[in-house]
Amino acid sequence: MPTALDQRMNDAIARLTGGGAPMALTEVTVGGRQLPAIAAAPPSLAHYFAHYCAEHKDATFLVAGDERLTFAQVYAQARRVANGLAAAGIGRGDRVGIAMRNSPSWIALYMGILMAGGVAVLLNGWWQAEEFANALTEVECAIVVADPPRGKRLTGVPGLSARIVTIDDTQPLAAALAPIASDDVADLPELGPDDLATILFTSGSTGQSKGALSDHRAVLQAVLNYLAQALVMLGLATEDGNPPQGQPSTLLNVPLFHVTAEVPVMLQSFAMGRKLVLMPKWDALEAMRLIQAEAISYFVGVPLMSFEMLNHPDRATYDLSTVTDFAAGGAPRPVDHVRRISEEMGGGAPLIGYGLTETNGVGCGNWRSNYLAKPNSTGRASPPLVDLAILDDHGEPVAQGARGEVAIRSVCNFREYWHRPDATKAAFSKDGHFLTGDIGYLDEDGYLFIVDRKKDIIIRGGENISCQEVEDALYQHPMVAEAAVFGLADEKFGEVPGAVVHLRGGDAPDGAALQTFLGQHIAAFKVPARIWIAVDALPRLGTEKIDKVGLRAKYRAMD
Repeated sequence: MPTALDQRMNDAIARLTGGGAPMALTEVTVGGRQLPAIAAAPPSLAHYFAHYCAEHKDATFLVAGDERLTFAQVYAQARRVANGLAAAGIGRGDRVGIAMRNSPSWIALYMGILMAGGVAVLLNGWWQAEEFANALTEVECAIVVADPPRGKRLTGVPGLSARIVTIDDTQPLAAALAPIASDDVADLPELGPDDLATILFTSGSTGQSKGALSDHRAVLQAVLNYLAQALVMLGLATEDGNPPQGQPSTLLNVPLFHVTAEVPVMLQSFAMGRKLVLMPKWDALEAMRLIQAEAISYFVGVPLMSFEMLNHPDRATYDLSTVTDFAAGGAPRPVDHVRRISEEMGGGAPLIGYGLTETNGVGCGNWRSNYLAKPNSTGRASPPLVDLAILDDHGEPVAQGARGEVAIRSVCNFREYWHRPDATKAAFSKDGHFLTGDIGYLDEDGYLFIVDRKKDIIIRGGENISCQEVEDALYQHPMVAEAAVFGLADEKFGEVPGAVVHLRGGDAPDGAALQTFLGQHIAAFKVPARIWIAVDALPRLGTEKIDKVGLRAKYRAMD
């Protein structure tokens, strides 16, 4: 039966979304299906930026080192970016890539691209030249804006059609944006819900990243779904006599090219008038210093981040009591980690969310006392927009408690994989649920428990790694005859890649040499932590495929 917190949250969301309420629901037609949507959503993200940057104009929005910028200041610079892009011929539906670390420039560029009618293509800043080449071949960008390290990698990509604009994001915002911005006011397009907004890349089990395309409606509804939950918890805190004090604030400590940083962190902050304190690179000690110095009220990151703070020898030196919630996503937390956050982190409660790039981060959430009671669960479907199902291999719902593929249907789901109609079709059930590739079950209270993955994916500290992509990179070495990549348990990251390789003989490389080779072709986080050299050919199944299940069991036991 529902917990007391569940019942209070149910009642609060009903009040918030009922007829005449601030977030009353309507229905929209998407893909021939009627889906619930929040009626108050503005037509586009451009309208959303304009409205909330005016409402919160004098409040601090971004803190990056010594630079502090208000909502109005950031909006003004985003408008200059939109002017510059329009002058460069960027219009409705044109793709513009961002290849940068977290910075105020990244956020102003994202806003300006959308305001100009373009599609913001969020490129993984950890990629090497070959990975950038694959993505930019997949999604043809007219322009890519890069910081100096990524700009250098991109200039090494042969045959690249996109114009590369390198900016120095270490300068103050207006100066940094000078190469792409303009003070000449452009006539910008009037955008609507069906206009294209973003492309984020997802590591599929087939190897090469796919570009997941979303329109303005999907991204905005995802933001508002998160906002509805934030308003519910705000209301409950007020009822309990603990209303929040001062401006809400959070660290921006996960990469903005990830959906978690993009939607629930950055985009939700506009509506909340929330201060974002940017961290270009994760460091637990610096995070604790910033939490204390900036009175951070909310923390979200991959589980590794709160784990490192929890176990840091200097944790007691810092006051972390302003944080109400220590949220995580991207990977499960160890059960003991959940308990220790509640007991040792200064009063902040544990929280975990479950969502995917293709769902614009929307999925499930497990909150506070509910999370302590069921620490292995990602929680219930996030109201008011998410329809969660567990499906069998034929796309039919399984019995309650039975295992199947986790599937999510909502107006927040992406539209398609860019120029991949077959992959898009395969990603959805006949009833329009996105098939996540995760295997799980629902308990009697509607809580989701994920028990396995259908796709050949490793999740290292919240980063998805395609086993096939790493295998393909290994096969580029002339001495590699056979390769199998799989996940190994890791206390810090949850799991890391491991590989077994059979070589052709001769002057054969060892595991360290293969790691060095891979580092030249794929991002460092994808390089296997262990590479075993097998003397004999790798075992095969009756289908002649390599017996990866058997290899994984054998070598995991040796690790």
